[in-house]
Amino acid sequence: MTAIFAGASCSLVGVFLVLRRMAMMADAISHAILPGLVAAYVLANGPNLLAGIAGASAAGLLTVVLVEALQRSGRVKSDGAIGIVFPALFAIGTLAISRWFANVHLDADAILYGEIAFAPFDRLIIAGYDLGSQPLIVLVALTAINFALLLLFFKELKLATFDPGLAAALGFSPALIHYGLMAGVSATTVGGFAAVGAILVVALMIVPAATAYLLTDRLGWMVAIAVAVGAGSGVVGYQIAWALDVSISGMIAVVMGAAFGLAAT
Repeated sequence: MTAIFAGASCSLVGVFLVLRRMAMMADAISHAILPGLVAAYVLANGPNLLAGIAGASAAGLLTVVLVEALQRSGRVKSDGAIGIVFPALFAIGTLAISRWFANVHLDADAILYGEIAFAPFDRLIIAGYDLGSQPLIVLVALTAINFALLLLFFKELKLATFDPGLAAALGFSPALIHYGLMAGVSATTVGGFAAVGAILVVALMIVPAATAYLLTDRLGWMVAIAVAVGAGSGVVGYQIAWALDVSISGMIAVVMGAAFGLAAT
């Protein structure tokens, strides 16, 4: 179930990253959220889910702002700006962890790679009641929120993605929609890395959406296909990895790659 909702939640926001040709921004945000998580850990005096999501979202928005500022300078292109910003922010977060948090439960490897097999053992306990697997609950909530926001703002997202000028003329704010999408990407990333790691989160955002892009030219169908590929890859990859006793995250990525290859032929 964790793999299903990880694929679904990531695919919902990934569709618009692919359509906006911002696939690498997902990779940048997934690494650049690390200093935001460190700051949230400090402010909350320990691990705190809501603080972590807020810190990661803030760091993700900072990444976008810095990348766009470098682009507007005219001296650096988009790929170069991303290549400058996210290694710098990731390095700051890594240095902070190694310097001040070496002996606490805040590890860069866990954030990057995750381990979905351990997700059921990370329990959400409130007032002494065990509510279930915390990563699963978070991913279910993120999937529901992303889906609800997609339904509410489908027209605005569609207009701002394909024709920002028309969106502005109709009274919508393409910039506000853009930063709202980036905040959603950041929140989804931090919600998913506890279970599958930031690297697989990026793959789940981009590969299903890219696969759907090859199969249809209608946005509604693209979203549906992307969610199906993301969730389906999670299920199939998990089962194959269990049977072969190999990395679950790695096998999920392999299955997604195979789906993309089939769509491309």
